[in-house]
Amino acid sequence: MRHAGIDDFLRLARPALAAGPVAVIMAEDLVEVESTLQHHLAAGFRTLLLFAPQTLVLDPEIAAQVHRIDHPVREEHALVRAVNRLIPHAPPGTWFYYGYNAEYLFHPFCETRNVRELLAFHTEERRDAMLAYVVDLYAGDLDRFPNAVDRAGALMDRTGYYALARPGPEGHPKERQLDFFGGIRWRFEEHVPRARRKIDRVALFRSQPGLVLRDDFTFSAEEYNTYACPWHHSLTAAVASFRTAKALKSNPGSTYEIPTFLWHNSVAFEWSSQQLMTLGLMEPGQWF
Repeated sequence: MRHAGIDDFLRLARPALAAGPVAVIMAEDLVEVESTLQHHLAAGFRTLLLFAPQTLVLDPEIAAQVHRIDHPVREEHALVRAVNRLIPHAPPGTWFYYGYNAEYLFHPFCETRNVRELLAFHTEERRDAMLAYVVDLYAGDLDRFPNAVDRAGALMDRTGYYALARPGPEGHPKERQLDFFGGIRWRFEEHVPRARRKIDRVALFRSQPGLVLRDDFTFSAEEYNTYACPWHHSLTAAVASFRTAKALKSNPGSTYEIPTFLWHNSVAFEWSSQQLMTLGLMEPGQWF
């Protein structure tokens, strides 16, 4: 179903938010939109909302499975603002995922367990949010793929990830919160604004009254921003993303400065949860 804006969706199709988990996808451009939708439909989301420019044309079979919402996707913090519009209209406790086109959510054992099973276990663990690491994907041949997107030959960095303590209001480290860095945002940080260099994103969360998603992809409820509960390791997820590579190759200030993303620690992305867990980019916690 197509909606002429978020107000139209909330007026006509708000009950769809009750059929969670809900995936919210923001199509900033027309790159790999359908593959993104197919990936998240296959993951087991019951409701999928696509915020997209009016110029996007979808395959009718895919369009029939999503709520397509016309939206000014290039506005500053467009995805954050859209999510914050949705939260108050969803039943409390509804699980949401949010991300962009050419981004693909992975979770431990996703080849055999769907996202509904994942979130049911996480809820039983008394967790209301799940930290994800955004793993940069990129094409190896920028002459053939000038927008840096090559799903069949996607590469990623196998090393170079690290974390720093997240300072609180008085300068003391926040409990169970860290700022994570790595990938091509780290290797080409001179082209990335400081506020956008982190790769951590609280990408899965449960709605609750008064909850607000902040511009840095953390939440107003501080416990949502923790990587684990106080008593043991918790599940984490990963978002395999071409978004940074696309941006660096579309930005006139960086595209000519980056002839290749390849380096000695580039490896083929296997599109598997096991690879991400082996590299320490995803935590299975107590879920075996």
